[in-house]
Formats: sequence, structure tokens, C-alpha cells
Amino acid sequence: MSTGVDTATIGFAPDEIDQSASTREVPFKWVVVVDQNLPAGRAVNAAVCVAGATTQRTAGLLGEDAVDADDSTHPGLPWIGCTVLGAPAQRLTDLRRQAVAQPGVAVIDMPTQAQHTRVYDDYLFAVGSSRGADLSYCAVSLFGPRRIIDKLVKGLSLLP
Repeated sequence: MSTGVDTATIGFAPDEIDQSASTREVPFKWVVVVDQNLPAGRAVNAAVCVAGATTQRTAGLLGEDAVDADDSTHPGLPWIGCTVLGAPAQRLTDLRRQAVAQPGVAVIDMPTQAQHTRVYDDYLFAVGSSRGADLSYCAVSLFGPRRIIDKLVKGLSLLP
């Protein structure tokens, strides 16, 4: 796995991809943690948004396309799986802070400002006008070594 501060360098090298491996055997893990108090629609929106950004910024997460018996193609899905967990808002903020400090962990977040604006430039302005310590989050996506991710999310449950 390539590591570094820039999330674009985190992910699987081509020779590390083993689509025949069980998700429990893969040495890396991907989780999305969502504010458990968000209404269902906002929770799904937050999870989808951070997942989309994660697949773009983390190499090798998507498997090969599947082709059915009628020769119709179905785009590749995350071959290592992705667990979606819930957490209270403060735990989500603490989790992000702790994860950013871990080497080799990609952290992709969705500040709450994203769900309170309809124009992307307004979102950029709202986040840019806030101190990092003052931000809260709808969701945080984490990808990294299994043991580190497991320790970070210990005690969290699947999002109901």
C-alpha cells in the first residue's frame, strides 16, 4: 500500500489487489462513519458523498466490472467492502481528529456546511470561513491498515 499525507497516494498497488480474498483477510479496511442523528435521507447522502470522494482519492478500491450471462456490464464495486457505522456528532469529530494523526490512513470528510448550502462555491466559502476546530461533520470515510481502522472505530455499531 502506498502511504503519505496526500490521500491521492493511498491505496492498493496493482499487484496488491486480490479480488479472490475474503474482505476479512484483506490487510486494509474501509469504513464510513455517519452522524447517527441525521435523518435517513441526509445520512445516506453523507455516506454516498464521502464514498464517492474516497473511491476517487484512494487507488484500487473498485473491482473489475461484472458481466452477466446476457453480456450486460455492471460497473465494479469496492472489492474490499465498506462498512457503514453510526456515531454521535462529537464522536465523529473526535474520530476525524484521531484518524488524521494516523500515518497511512486516508480521511475523507463531509463538514455539515455541505448539507446547508445548495451552491458549491457557498460551501467552499462556509468551510473557508470556519476554523478547523469549529467544524462538525455529517460523515467521515476512513481507509487504511485494518488494525488502525479497527482501533479507531472500536465500539461503534452498524448504522441502523
